[in-house]
Amino acid sequence: MNKRQRNQAAGPAALTLRRKPLGQRILDNWQLYLLLLVPVVLTFLYKYIPMYGIQIAFRDFKASRGYLGSEWVGWYWFERFFTSPTCWRMIKNTVLISLYSLLWSFPIPIILSLIINQLRFNRFKRVVQTVLYAPHFISVMVICGMIRIFLSPSGGLLNLILGTSVDFLTESSAFRTIYIASGIWQDAGWGCIIYLATLANVDPGLYEAAKVDGASVFQRILHIDLPELLPMAILNLIMAAGGLMNVGFEKVWLLQTDLNKATSDVIAVYVYQQGIEHAKYSYSTAVGLFNTVVNIVLLLIVNKIASKASDVQFV
Repeated sequence: MNKRQRNQAAGPAALTLRRKPLGQRILDNWQLYLLLLVPVVLTFLYKYIPMYGIQIAFRDFKASRGYLGSEWVGWYWFERFFTSPTCWRMIKNTVLISLYSLLWSFPIPIILSLIINQLRFNRFKRVVQTVLYAPHFISVMVICGMIRIFLSPSGGLLNLILGTSVDFLTESSAFRTIYIASGIWQDAGWGCIIYLATLANVDPGLYEAAKVDGASVFQRILHIDLPELLPMAILNLIMAAGGLMNVGFEKVWLLQTDLNKATSDVIAVYVYQQGIEHAKYSYSTAVGLFNTVVNIVLLLIVNKIASKASDVQFV
């Protein structure tokens, strides 16, 4: 069907709407555009205007000289970062923690939502949801304090269970497991909310028809629930991939020790140390810009792959 045939099929009302100029459409819906204006202005002020400062990644920035008065050094700061002795270790740690977090954390909210959706006692269902959601509202600082208490070599819960006295936070090999496991405990329940909302909109007639046909619980999940969750899961996967290099700074910073830096030294912490502690603004901006560019590239790649796999494109 060509464009003309589609226009004819859409009817005269659609043709009239399409022929209206942009200015007329704005006047007809000025209330909606007025509401849209507020977030657009705020986004422009706080997201786009600060991008002007990215240029200091290519300058030897001096606050007394300002942006334009500082010397232009080109790719110097990027070269300095890539030739630093800890560069590739930080990139490796950032990528591995992010990939492992995505591998283990991404499917768990989906599994939880499928399990909770099968519960038939509403009171018990609400209790389970509340218990799973609660850790999300605990601050990262409190979570890290709890982790230190649980993993304490003297009286820590894990050491009491194992009958040992190991300081797990000083073990480099244990840091990723601690980081990922605590993240799952804190955010898995909150992450399943959107999947539960999706399942709540499934037509009950589909379940009834499946029961009449003799479908088991597993078959109903496989052929009804999972196809309904697929678009939302792909969208969440794309969003997670867009922040793949953004390992949570606060938790790493609070759990990091001199003895576990081999696996806990990540780019986010390095940017904070160089920019805030050592006042190397140009250098830290260059490292942060590199991190952002990698995130954008990963976002585009995952979106392309996901859109081809599911025939749904979000970006």
